[in-house]
Amino acid sequence: MSDPMERAERAFRRHDSFERTEEASYEHVTTAFDAAVTPVAADGAVRFELTMTVPTLDAVTDDDVAPVVEDGWYETFALRVEDVGGVTATGRDLSPSVSRDGDAVVVEMAFDDLDANRGVDDAHALVNFVEGTYVQGIVPGYDYREPVTEILSRAQDAAGF
Repeated sequence: MSDPMERAERAFRRHDSFERTEEASYEHVTTAFDAAVTPVAADGAVRFELTMTVPTLDAVTDDDVAPVVEDGWYETFALRVEDVGGVTATGRDLSPSVSRDGDAVVVEMAFDDLDANRGVDDAHALVNFVEGTYVQGIVPGYDYREPVTEILSRAQDAAGF
């Protein structure tokens, strides 16, 4: 049996959504947001440490967003991300961490898996879940900038509008 980290590296190389960075982590390249997964050896398995950064609502609008709207948006986003169950191929206790950092919201979660391919697929699913959760929280009535306009355009194209 090969080393868990070698298996993880092969699994990431085979996945179209990840590219290796110089820091031995893997950038998720099919999301509009910054997302990276770092594999770490974990007692015969691989620990997949996911960090994703999304902008606050105020950071992607041309309008001023009232603090009450921004706070409500953030609280709802955090609650939705924490309800991540059912996204992965196998049941996991993910306990995501969601925190504000200036004009950004940082989502972190980690999980262990003996099957590197499944782990990489689950990391991909988690990135897509966070992105989808962000999109669900877009508040109508504001003039948005990138990357929100790009995401909304892709959604309209996919829907045939």
